Amino acid sequence: MNFFRGVMGGQAAGPQPSGAETIQKLCDRVASSTLLEDRRDAVRALKSLSKKYRMEVGTQAMDHLINILQTDRSDSEILGYALDTLYNIICNDEEEEQDESEDENAQKQADDLGAQFTETFIQDPEHIMLLLTLLEEFDFHVRWPGVKLLTALLKNQGVQVQGIILVSPMGVSRLMDLLADSREVIRNDGLLLLQQLTKSNAAIQKIVAFENAFERLLDIITEEGSSDGGIVVEDCLLLLLNLLKNNSSNQNFFKEGSYIQRMKPWFEVGDDNSGWSAQKVTNLHLMLQLVRVMVSPVNSPGATASCQKSMYQCGLLQQLCTILMATGVPADILTETINTVSEVIRGSQVNQDYFASVNAPSNPPRPAIVVLLMSMVNERQPFVLRCAVLYCFQCFLYKNQKGQGEIVATLLPSTIDANSISAGQLLCGGLFSADSLSNWCAAVALAHALQDNLTQKEQLLRVQLATSLGKPPVSLLQQCTNILSQGSKVQTRVGLLMLLCTWISNCPIAVTHFLHNQDNVPFLTAQISENLGEDERLVQGLCALLLGICIYYNDNSLENYTKEKLKQLIEKRIGKENFVEKLGFITKHELYSRAALKPQPVFPSPEQMLFDHEFTKLVKELEGVITKAVHKSSEEEKKEEEVKKTLEQHDNIVTQYKELIREQDAQIQELKEQVASMTTQNEQMQTTITQQLSQIQQHKDQYNILKLKLGKESQSNNQGDSSQVNGLQTEELSQLREEMEELQKQHTLLQTQLSEKDALINNLSAAQTAEGPTGGLDNTELLQELEAFKRQVQSQSSEISQLKTEKQELLKRVEAGSSATEPTSDNSVDVTKMADLESRLAAQTSQMEKLKESRAELEQKMASATSTVAILQTEKAKLQTEVQDSKKEQDDLLMLLADQDQKIHSLKQRLKDLGETVEDEDDIDARDQTDDDEEDEDED
Repeated sequence: MNFFRGVMGGQAAGPQPSGAETIQKLCDRVASSTLLEDRRDAVRALKSLSKKYRMEVGTQAMDHLINILQTDRSDSEILGYALDTLYNIICNDEEEEQDESEDENAQKQADDLGAQFTETFIQDPEHIMLLLTLLEEFDFHVRWPGVKLLTALLKNQGVQVQGIILVSPMGVSRLMDLLADSREVIRNDGLLLLQQLTKSNAAIQKIVAFENAFERLLDIITEEGSSDGGIVVEDCLLLLLNLLKNNSSNQNFFKEGSYIQRMKPWFEVGDDNSGWSAQKVTNLHLMLQLVRVMVSPVNSPGATASCQKSMYQCGLLQQLCTILMATGVPADILTETINTVSEVIRGSQVNQDYFASVNAPSNPPRPAIVVLLMSMVNERQPFVLRCAVLYCFQCFLYKNQKGQGEIVATLLPSTIDANSISAGQLLCGGLFSADSLSNWCAAVALAHALQDNLTQKEQLLRVQLATSLGKPPVSLLQQCTNILSQGSKVQTRVGLLMLLCTWISNCPIAVTHFLHNQDNVPFLTAQISENLGEDERLVQGLCALLLGICIYYNDNSLENYTKEKLKQLIEKRIGKENFVEKLGFITKHELYSRAALKPQPVFPSPEQMLFDHEFTKLVKELEGVITKAVHKSSEEEKKEEEVKKTLEQHDNIVTQYKELIREQDAQIQELKEQVASMTTQNEQMQTTITQQLSQIQQHKDQYNILKLKLGKESQSNNQGDSSQVNGLQTEELSQLREEMEELQKQHTLLQTQLSEKDALINNLSAAQTAEGPTGGLDNTELLQELEAFKRQVQSQSSEISQLKTEKQELLKRVEAGSSATEPTSDNSVDVTKMADLESRLAAQTSQMEKLKESRAELEQKMASATSTVAILQTEKAKLQTEVQDSKKEQDDLLMLLADQDQKIHSLKQRLKDLGETVEDEDDIDARDQTDDDEEDEDED
C-alpha cells in the first residue's frame, strides 16, 4: 500500500522514482497481480498519469490495458479506467494552455503521437471488435469511455477504422443503438462518433441511412427545439449532411421517405427576428445547406427535379420566400436563403413561375425579383449578398424562356411604365453606373436573359436609350460599344464583352447590327493587335472572340464586312496565328477554370469576379469553330457552303419524303381499316345469302311436292258433284282449322314426352347394364311395356301426321272450290273425304286419351322403379365402402404379422448365434402332436 500512496500523492521517505519507473512498476503490478483490487488500483494510477506521461504510458501500458479489456470483463470499474487511459493516450485534444510560440509545435507532436498510438492499437482488428463488443454494455462507466475512445480512433485513422467496422458483423448497427440511449451524454457523443464514422464513406453512409437514421435524427432535432435548439441540433444536422452530400442513394431514400416535408417547420420565423443567438444562426445555416444538398446542380437532373417538385408541393419553397422577404433576418442567413431559393427554382418551370409571383411586403407591393435586383446594383450592399442575388437571377432565367421574355419586355418602349421601377430599368442602370461590380453583374444578368433564346436577342435590338437632353436616343447595342471604347475598368469591359458575345452568337441579325456601326471593327482589331500588359490580355482575348463570332455567324449581308473581308482584315492587321493566340488567352486565365466548375458565382474578392459559368460553356463551344473559320480559305468556304446547301437540299428532300411516307402510312392504315370493315360486311352478307338460298330451296321443294300431289289427284278424279261444296259454310272451315291447330299442339306435346321417355329408358337400361345380371331390380317387364308404348305412340303420331296432311290438302281444295263460280265434280268427293277424316280424327282422339291414361300408369311405375333403384344403389355404395375398409384392415394386419414374424426370426437367429437351443415351429408342432397322442392313450 505504501507504493500506491506514493503514486497517488502521499508522502514517502527517500528519493522519489521517476515517471517512467513508476509507470513500469504499475505495468508490472497490472500484469502480475492476482487480486482484482490490486489490478484496479494500478489501472487507476495509470489513468491519473496518462495525460502527463502520455508517451510513457502509451508505449509501456497499452498491451496491458488491452489485456485488461479482454480478461476482466466482469468488473465495469476496471474496464472504465482502462478505456479512459487508452482515450487519454490516443486523443489529440490539448487541454492545457500553452504559449503561442509553442502551441503549433506541441499540437503537431500531439497529433503525431495520437496517430502513432492509434496505428499500434488497430494493428490487430480484433481490438476494434473488442471495443464494439464493450459498447453493448449498458453500464455508463464502460459505454461512455468506449464511445469517446472509438471517436478518437476514427479521428486519427478514419479510413482504416472504417474498414474494420464495415466488415465487422453488426458493427454499424451497434453504433446506431447509441442514438436510442436514454442518457443524453452517451447519445450526444454517439452523434459525434457517427459523424466521424460516415465521413467520405458511401457504403457506411448507406448502412446508417437504412438503419432508420433519418427518422431518429429528425426526431432528436424536433425534441431539441429545431432551429432554436442547442449544439445537439447542430450535431444532428452535420450528421445529416454527411449522409446526404454526394450520395444519390441516400438522397432518393430521404425523398421517398417523405422527410422533405418534415423540414418545412424548421423555417417558420416570426415577425420579430431581432436578437438571433449565434447557435440559432448556425443551426439555420446548416438547415439551408441541407436543402441545397437535395437540389444541388451537381445531382442528376431527374433527382433534382423530383426534389424541387416535393419542396413546392409541401410548401417549403413558400416558407423560404417568406424568410427572403422578412425583416430583421441576419445578413449571412439572408444570403444563404437566397442561394437556397436559387437552387430550388433552378430549371423548374413551376417553381420559377411561383417565384415570379412573390411580392415584397412594401407599399406599393413590388416583385421580389425587383427588390433583389435593387440590392445587386447597390454598391453599399455586402459583396456575398450581391453575388447571391446574381445567382438567384441566373437560376430564375435558367431554361425559362417565359421569364426571359418578361425581363426583356420591361426594356421595350411599349411596356415601360414611368411610375414604377422594373427589372429592365434596374439592369440598365447597373450596366451604365460608375460601379464596375454593378456593371459586371448587370451585364451578366442581361446575358442570362438572352441565353439560348434567339427571339429575345432580336427583341433586345429594339431597345433605345436616351443618353442626354437634346441628343437622339441610341440603341442598347450601340451604347454598350460606346462604353467599351471609352476605356473603362477591366471588370466593366469584361462584363460588356461577355454580354455582346452572348447577344450576337447564333444571331445573324444582331451580327449585322453590330457590324453596321463603322467604329466597332476598327476598335476590335486595334485592341487585339496591340501589345498590352498582363491585365489587358483577357480583354484582348474577349475582343478576338467577339470578332470571331462576327465572322462565324456572318450572313454576308453587308458588303464591307463579309466573312472573306473580315478574314483578310485579320490577316493584314493582326495575323492569323496572333489572332488564335489572343483567343486562347481566355481559357488560359486562372479564373476561367474556377468559374467553369459550378454555376454559383463564388469569388474571394470583387476584383476576381470576371467570368460567368454559362459564358465558359459558350467559349468552349465557339473557340474551336472560330479557329477553323479564320484559317479556312475562300475556296474551302465556298466548298463548305456548297456542301451545306447540298446537305440542306438533301435534308429538304428527305423531309419531303418523310412527310410523303407519313401520309402514305396514314392512307394505308385507313385503307386497311376500310378493307377490314368491308370484309366483315361481306362475311355477314354471304351468311345472309346462304340462309336465303336454303330457304328458297326449301320453298321450291315444297312447291314441287304439292304440284305433284295435285296433279295426281286431278287425274284420278275427273268427275264429281260440286253442289255440296257450295253448301259448306265459312263456320265449318274455321272449325276445321281450329281442330287442325289443336292436333298440331297435341302432336308436339306427344313428341316432347316421347323424347323424355326415350331418355329415361336409356338411363334405366344403362343402370340395369351396370348392375349386371345379379344386382338390382329386374325391370324387364317394365321395359317391355315402355317399348310397346313407344311403338304405339309412334304409330299414332304417323297416322296423325298423315291425317293432318290430307286435311290440309282438302282445306286448300275446298277454299279453291268455294272461290270458283261453277261447281265441279271434285267438290263432292272432297266433302266425302272431309267427313271420313272427321270420323277418323275422332277415333284417333279417343285412342290418344287411352294412351294418356296408360302413360300416367307407366309414369307411376317408372317413379317407383326409379326410387327402388336409387335405394339399391345407395346400399350398394355403402357395402362397397365397407368392403374397402375391411380390405384395408386386413392388409394392415397382414403387414403387422409379417413384421412380427421377421422380428421372431431375427431373435431366434441371435439366440442360435449365442449358442442357445431354439426349437423351430415344426419341432413345436411335432411335440404338441405327441402330447395329444399320449393324452388320447391315457383316456383310452
